[in-house]
Amino acid sequence: MSMPKMPDDAKPILSNLYVLHAEQAQEANSYLVVKRVIDILFSALCLVLLLPLFAVIAVLIKLDDPKGKVFFRQTRVGKDEKPFEMYKFRSMISNAEELKKNLMAYNEVSGAMFKMKNDPRITKIGKFLRKTSIDELPQLWNVLVGNMSLVGPRPPLPDEVAQYSEYDKQRLTVTPGCTGYWQVHARNSVGFEEMVQLDLTYIRMRSTVLDLKIILKTGLMLLGSKNAY
Repeated sequence: MSMPKMPDDAKPILSNLYVLHAEQAQEANSYLVVKRVIDILFSALCLVLLLPLFAVIAVLIKLDDPKGKVFFRQTRVGKDEKPFEMYKFRSMISNAEELKKNLMAYNEVSGAMFKMKNDPRITKIGKFLRKTSIDELPQLWNVLVGNMSLVGPRPPLPDEVAQYSEYDKQRLTVTPGCTGYWQVHARNSVGFEEMVQLDLTYIRMRSTVLDLKIILKTGLMLLGSKNAY
């Protein structure tokens, strides 16, 4: 059986669609290249400049709770649901993970996420680190090695992803970030569903300009955040 012949007037339309798709793909690839270059340059520079601050924070953490380590390493889920080790300055007591199951009833956000404003596991210096988001700075190393970006959806815990619907998993289709659209627009003032919506909005809209705006807003928030915990 012979295939029906394509009308001549349809050929230009298909040709234009192909060109448009190719241009969009090229634009997306260019954005990802620029994004990675910014990630490497910014994270490397910040890690060098922040070394003195890191040393001071390390001393304060050990003075506050000598038993625990300076850095907290935790398995998170990244792009395409691949797990990786994320780093933070330790802001909780050394056995915090063991105590979490006893605090689940006090979770203050809905959905597959755990947040508790007056979490009793947080140390004295930990409260300051979280209030200023300084505890997140070691994630610059994650950015440098490539399993995180400066901007993107926050990487969830494996047990949180286990509760995700297929719709929720759309936020795992891009590289997770240290900060993002959700953090600068709402942070802890919204629940899980709203967070997913904001993350998906970012994924649809993301561009170099938007990323730079989010980085700038995050810097301003570090100077006077009221919603971090």
